[in-house]
Amino acid sequence: MRVLVIGTGGREHALLDALSRDPQVTELHAAPGNPGTAALATNHDVDASSGDEVAGLAQRLGVDLVVIGPEVPLVLGVADAVRARGIAAFGPSGEAAKIEGSKAFAKDVMEAAGVRTARSEIVDNPAHIDAALDRFGPTWVIKDDGLAAGKGVVVTADRAAARAHAADLLESGRPALFESFLDGPEVSLFCLVDGETVVPLLPAQDHKRVGDGDTGPNTGGMGAYAPLPWLAEGATEEIVETVVRPVAREMVRRGVPFSGLLYAGLAMGAEGPAVVEFNCRFGDPETQAVLSLLESPLGQALSATATGTLAELPPLQWRDGAAITVVLAAENYPGAPRKGDVISGADGAGIYHAGTARDADGRLVSHGGRVLNVVGVGDDLAAARADAYAKLDRIKLPGSHFRTDIGHQAL
Repeated sequence: MRVLVIGTGGREHALLDALSRDPQVTELHAAPGNPGTAALATNHDVDASSGDEVAGLAQRLGVDLVVIGPEVPLVLGVADAVRARGIAAFGPSGEAAKIEGSKAFAKDVMEAAGVRTARSEIVDNPAHIDAALDRFGPTWVIKDDGLAAGKGVVVTADRAAARAHAADLLESGRPALFESFLDGPEVSLFCLVDGETVVPLLPAQDHKRVGDGDTGPNTGGMGAYAPLPWLAEGATEEIVETVVRPVAREMVRRGVPFSGLLYAGLAMGAEGPAVVEFNCRFGDPETQAVLSLLESPLGQALSATATGTLAELPPLQWRDGAAITVVLAAENYPGAPRKGDVISGADGAGIYHAGTARDADGRLVSHGGRVLNVVGVGDDLAAARADAYAKLDRIKLPGSHFRTDIGHQAL
């Protein structure tokens, strides 16, 4: 099986690493890829958001499967363009990807499917902000209604900060989504979905805020761990039956069946799981931890999903133990990150490139906000944490920062 992975980040590097362990995968390509993926695959320069370019490259390479990592190409219909050339694509259609691309669409689907989620309201007029603030709070959740790479959300008890974020969104021409605050710890559950067939992966937990103790602004994710030792037995099955499968059925009913990876971000409150958000692709940085524990061949699972044979896939097998991802971020992230600093010590297993490049002298340098994803694996969460942080100690990047408490609360 020849596979082409679309994307440039740590998620795509981790996908390629897992695909390289599948005995049926004979050839790997990445587009555009990064310096880390170049060690596993042949990188190709392509506009990942162009359906014509991606489909054309897939056709020229003669690949059997295209795996589309990021949300933007999926929302723009790149998977449709690939399938139109007769090539299997792992990733939903542009219409189905609206489950992430439009929070209003996702809310409508959940309401029709009877799935618990936060009460919400779209505000598109600055004159209506104060009245909406009165109807929500005292913890305000204000979201960008479209794609914002995980950084369009403000959760705050400060009314002025909530108002400022809503006003900024409207000033930029984007509606603001007001939501009621959902209590309870958050869980990320990835599910392979093929129409009404749902196969869950291991549950994980992301750490969104930039600082230890969940302080500071939201980011695209500063770390994650899996599995969740505190999660009640049977919780994964409950999420599948009360959240994921009803949504999958509703999308089939609407004529926009979902095919690919459906990511449910949930708050596990006293009344059971409630949806915080849906993503239409593998989440980052949970993917790196979850796939580190997968023993089943990933290529075969993705291919079965893409070709409509997921129901025939044998049960997924997982290694015992735990895994965590810790994100090494550039100076000033999640603001405008400093780029071009030389990185050393970033070799070895479990280090995935997320925002790196080669300079004119061939040196590895920072080239984004989240620079590296460092994954530790062990017999338990404590051992996995020790493994990850020992690897981080060997990496040098001027001005970089990372959270020291990923997975700590679970211990």
